[in-house]
Amino acid sequence: MTTTQVRNDGFLRFALKLDGVASGGLGLMALLFDLPLGLPRGLVLGLGAFLVAYGVGVFVLGTRPVRALVGVVVVGNFVWVVDSFLTAFAGWYPVTGLGVFLIVAQAVAVLGFITLQVIGLRRSAA
Repeated sequence: MTTTQVRNDGFLRFALKLDGVASGGLGLMALLFDLPLGLPRGLVLGLGAFLVAYGVGVFVLGTRPVRALVGVVVVGNFVWVVDSFLTAFAGWYPVTGLGVFLIVAQAVAVLGFITLQVIGLRRSAA
């Protein structure tokens, strides 16, 4: 398998690093604060730990983007958005109003990261 280092990638690097910092920050908040979201605490803690690790990984990827790995991040972010909306509205958990607001807000932010990352990939291919 060959890996393709991305060129002309300043915008893509920014988008990945921003995603990494935001994801890691959200993970830390989930670990440190017990907000009344209506989600099981164990789920929130597990997602918090995942987001911290994911944030570090995406930030590191932002220092040296590899096109195939950026594609994995974009697809993973899309799955995260879909799952977030399902979690907020499918009735899986007794999500509170605050929980719905925060779940949807972070999903919209992730849609923004997807947009920035796709723009960065397109710019770097030119």
